This record gives sequence, C-alpha cells and structure tokens, in this order.
Amino acid sequence: MIGDRVKQVGRWVDARLQLGDAIAGAAKHKVPRDVASWWYVFGSATLTVFILQIFTGICLALTYVPSAANAWTSLIYLNYHQPLGWYLRALHGWGANFMVVLMCIHMTQVFMFGAYKYPRELTWVFGVVLFMLTLTMAFTGQIMRFDQNAYWGLGLIAAVMGRAPVIGAKLVHLVLGGPIIGGETLTRFFALHVFVIPGLLIASVGVHLLLVFRVGINEWPMPGRIVKRETYIKEYHELLERDGESFFPTAAQKDVVASGLIILALLLTAAIVGPIGPNGQPDPTLIDTSPAPDLPFLWLFSLFALLPPWMETFLMLTGPVAAIVGLFALPFISGTGEKSWRRRPFSVLIVITIYIVVGTLTWLGKTTPWSPVMEGWSSLATPVNDLRGRTPLELQGAILIQNKQCRNCHSLGGEGGKRGPALDDVATRLTPNELVRQVLQGGGNMPAYGKNLSPAQVNAIVAFLETMYPAGQPPARNSQRPALAQANPPENPPAGQP
Repeated sequence: MIGDRVKQVGRWVDARLQLGDAIAGAAKHKVPRDVASWWYVFGSATLTVFILQIFTGICLALTYVPSAANAWTSLIYLNYHQPLGWYLRALHGWGANFMVVLMCIHMTQVFMFGAYKYPRELTWVFGVVLFMLTLTMAFTGQIMRFDQNAYWGLGLIAAVMGRAPVIGAKLVHLVLGGPIIGGETLTRFFALHVFVIPGLLIASVGVHLLLVFRVGINEWPMPGRIVKRETYIKEYHELLERDGESFFPTAAQKDVVASGLIILALLLTAAIVGPIGPNGQPDPTLIDTSPAPDLPFLWLFSLFALLPPWMETFLMLTGPVAAIVGLFALPFISGTGEKSWRRRPFSVLIVITIYIVVGTLTWLGKTTPWSPVMEGWSSLATPVNDLRGRTPLELQGAILIQNKQCRNCHSLGGEGGKRGPALDDVATRLTPNELVRQVLQGGGNMPAYGKNLSPAQVNAIVAFLETMYPAGQPPARNSQRPALAQANPPENPPAGQP
C-alpha cells in the first residue's frame, strides 16, 4: 500500500520534471567492458567525498562564526562543548585531505591511461579545473580555522604575492581585503570557501560528467592501439557495439564498493585522529612562530623553504604558473598516439619522479622551518637618510624597529610590509603621546606591544618615530598647546634629509 503510494508520487513528480529518462539513459549508457576495473573507481570516490563535504560543511556553518574576533572561539566550542562537534570537524577536515589525495590518484590514472587524448581534451581540461578548485577549497578551509598557523601562513602567502611585479600590491589588497589581515580578510575567505568555490565545483562537476557521458569513458589502454583523429571515434563505437555493457549495474558495482570503503576509512580516521586544530589563537605579536600548511600543501611549503634566496622570487612566481599551463596544454601537445603506459616509459618516469619528490618534500616539511627572506623582515636595511644626525636614543629606536621586525607590517623608504601604514611620515599623523599609546595599547588593526617592550625600548622607538616627517612639513602636535616658534627648528633633520 505504502509502496504503491510512493510509486504514484514518484510518477507524478517525474511527469513534471521529466528526469526519469535522463537518469535511466545515464545509468544504461554503454561503456567498454574492461573499464569495470578497480583502476576506474577514483573519480566516483572523489565525487562521493565531495558530497560528504557539502553536508558536513553545511552543519559546521550553522555554528561557525566568520569573524576575526570569534572564529577561533567558535571552533573551540565545536571541539569541546557542541555534542559530536569535534567529530563533525574531523570529518570535514580529513575529508578535504581525502578529496585531494583521491583527486591526485584519479589524475594520475587518467594520465597513465592516456585518457586525456583525443577526443577527451575538454574532459581533461575540466578535470584540471576541478583539481585546482579542490586545492583552493582545501587552502581556504585552513584559513577558516584562523589560528596561529592560518594567520601567519596567510601572511606569508600575501608576502609571496606581493613580490609580483606591477600588480603585487593590488593583488595583496584584493586577497586580504585591505592592506592587513583582519576581519574583512576572513569574511572574504569565508565567502570563497562556502559560496564561490563550491558553486564553481558543482558546475565543473556537472560539465565534467556531461563530457564523460557524451564522449564516453576511456577504454583500457592496449599496447599498439594508436589514437588517430581520423579513425578513433569510429573504432570506439565499434568497440562499444562489440564488447560494451551498461554502466549500471555491472560497471557501477566497483564504484559503489570503492566509495563505501573510502567513506568507512574516512569515518575511522576522523574518529581515531580527531579534528585538525585549531592551534594557538592568532597573535600578530608572536613573530617567532613557524607556520606550516596542511598536508596537501606541505611539500610546496618545504620546497619554498629550502630554495636558495637568489631563486626564491623567480621560482615562487613562475613555478606554479608553469605547472598550471603545462597541465592545461597537455592534451593539445600530446593528443594522439600511444595510450598504454607500457609504450610510454617517459610518462611513467615523470609520474614516479613527481611522487618521489612530493613525498620527500612532504616528509621534510614536518621539520623544515620557513626560510625565505620576506620583504619586510629584519634583513631589510634601514635607509641611511633616516639615520643621519640622529641622537643615540633615536638610533637605538631605529635598531629596535629593525630587530623587532616592525617592518614586517610597515614600510620605510618604500620598502617593507604593506599591512600597516608607512613610517616615513608617521610623525605628521601622531603626536609623541599618541605614538606611545599606539605602541603600548595598539589600535585599529595594530596589536598591543605593551607586554613585549620595556619602557626604555618604547621611549627609544617613539624618539626615532618622532623624527619621521618629510621636509617642509611640521610634525603633529597637541592642538591644546601653542605652536613652537619657527625660529627654533628641530635639532635633528627630518626624515629623508642629510
């Protein structure tokens, strides 16, 4: 009785949506018999994990607070107060890692089987798009934790982007939502992680699956079976007529089993290992931190950290671009010819080399400290003009600004960080008392350094900053006090003058 009612409702819905024929056609479309192999299950397994990510992400969004002040606290609440909140976070966090790994295996299988060749060039292109979106999803997910690793890791990424010629500063401003890492930064990444990237992923998955159905699943690569543009499509359809079968149920059985095993492994991993982070609460005053990304990006972190200084900027800016262009160009460079890996030893060597290099760098990344010399760190010399004619106290302040790495956020002489305002004319904006208060108590997006500096150090820093005003422009003063007579110029020359 109930079954008949359900069938009636189903027929009523299908009569209006007209989806039954489309679903039946997709399930019954013919595929080569030899694709019912365990080598062909990684694409569907990746899709299954992505669907799980959507559901766990929605559940997390019900509790997560996307604000710089409350993001970290909301994750602590999920870990220790919300019933099974820790398990939900573990499923979502490890699901991202599973999805990246499965995507890598799937792309490796497609590459080794020559499934990117004619007429499946667009299928590969959208597969690369899915791979890049998956990596972006994993990276923005780490930012959502907004812990010490996420804060400083994002700062390092911003510093790398800032090296790009011409567009560097604008690119950093676009990514961070301003010159510094703040509330707008997290809001921007939350929008990307929850709305923009999932939407692009769903759309790309739809196009990718449509291409798979329309063009067909790549047959098992037999040695000697050469891909020729003139004859391949005819030969493929003859293969389907001669040795093809419906995708469902025969060919789909291994996909279902593999997806079930992957989900079981994910459930066990989440239960045994637990959630990823959050680590310490983000604190810009802790400059000795050594941020490290999540597992999928650990090899890249290790590679950049081990690069010699003279190669850093060039490889950081050109390496990822060259890799992405190479992936997109592959089917157009090598779109015909042999598919079997047995006849493509160079391709096998490339895959083995990549996995050995990535595996080694990932292992090294566990202990490799961040080493690139960023633009605003203490290795950047203080401009000579800002040191001439200064008193010993003011010179001591300049040394402290150098050693305390203030230029990680503030520029001097056009060089340094872009997160905070430049120091070249700071004395025209703040009076001495305001400078002291700003250093001790912070304000705006600047943290308080009162606990990190002694009174003598604060006096020295403020004494140096008081001299930072352009020639011909008087320093800021308290409006309640009369202006000093211009006949008594300051003993020290203003910034930028000898």
